[in-house]
Amino acid sequence: MASKVKKSSQGFLRKHVLDEGLCTNCGACVNICPYQVIYHDRMVQLHNCDLEEGKCFAFCPRTPTDLAALKNFIFGPDNLTLEIGSVKGYYFSQAVDTQLRAAAQHGATVTALMELALAEGLIDSAIVSSCDQDFLQQGKVVRTAEALREKAGSRFTVSPTVAAFNQLIAQEGCKVGVVATPCQALALAKMKLNPGWEDVAKINQLKLVIGLYCGWTLSFDKFTKLLLEKNIAQESIIKMDIPAGKNVMEIYSDKGIKTLALDEVQACIRETCNYCMDSTAEFADVSVGSARFAGGWEDVRQWNQLIVRTNRGKELVDMAVKKGVLELREAPAESLQELKEAAVKKKKDALKNIIRKSGSVKNLLYLESHDPAVKKYLEVEKKRKKEK
Repeated sequence: MASKVKKSSQGFLRKHVLDEGLCTNCGACVNICPYQVIYHDRMVQLHNCDLEEGKCFAFCPRTPTDLAALKNFIFGPDNLTLEIGSVKGYYFSQAVDTQLRAAAQHGATVTALMELALAEGLIDSAIVSSCDQDFLQQGKVVRTAEALREKAGSRFTVSPTVAAFNQLIAQEGCKVGVVATPCQALALAKMKLNPGWEDVAKINQLKLVIGLYCGWTLSFDKFTKLLLEKNIAQESIIKMDIPAGKNVMEIYSDKGIKTLALDEVQACIRETCNYCMDSTAEFADVSVGSARFAGGWEDVRQWNQLIVRTNRGKELVDMAVKKGVLELREAPAESLQELKEAAVKKKKDALKNIIRKSGSVKNLLYLESHDPAVKKYLEVEKKRKKEK
């Protein structure tokens, strides 16, 4: 199913991922090899390695993969859509606990589901993003509801979360849940695709992936420079948000709320995000994003969009509703259609950027031209160029 590994996996990563500006800093290649490390928000190769079939290559979300076959492997053929992957259910959701909603992001669905998974023994360890004193993010292993709530909230900078997963499963046996962005969820799915690895039992400790909608992440260097210019202390930031229709980013800190023009923030986007086709974490068990529906923002911001993708995800969501942890609203068909349209735009833009970067429609970098979604939107792009 997977593409044939090139000679010297690390050499391929360096030439075709790092040097091409495609590395997402997901952390999938870290803590499985002593030569791959994280420095700030970048992955660095310390020494050369001539291993031909390395896990660093196999797990990287930016090495060639048959994504359609991977989706069939993870989800089966039913409920698959070209726009946003597997959809077993689509809802608006919010945590019933109002204190949790006040502390976490939007409807607090992610934190509520992870808390429940821990409480019910579905997992005994959760990996989430955690910001250190220098505003750098890293994967953090937490095992209590209190610790989960401390880490709630978004900061829009990249976290090498999968590196924490690699380290945890190498040290101890446990049942793990991960909160993952689209590239991180893809890396975790690629791990499941390789049953021949000697540590497949360790990888199978992954019991739950809660995906986050993600349009982009911010460059640490560029964004911290912007914060400095705006006199916003990094260490004071609690969380960040982008209100619907306001073209600003809100910065929540211990001194109140400040706003930044969205144009200034978007100038700090990491280059690699321009080449990503996945905005809804298509390889997760459930995917969660901010809600979008008619009404005042103060009401809307209390809700999430929730995509249920797998049977495991459905069982968790059903349990959350039954136990009074999560409230669901049936989302109207037009909301799902709007989400699909936004996801399609992300895919089309990514393909255009990839073609512009490679200089040819025959070179799609890490994508396979026969993938159904790629093929469909590639034809749209070709037609657009002919009409010009």
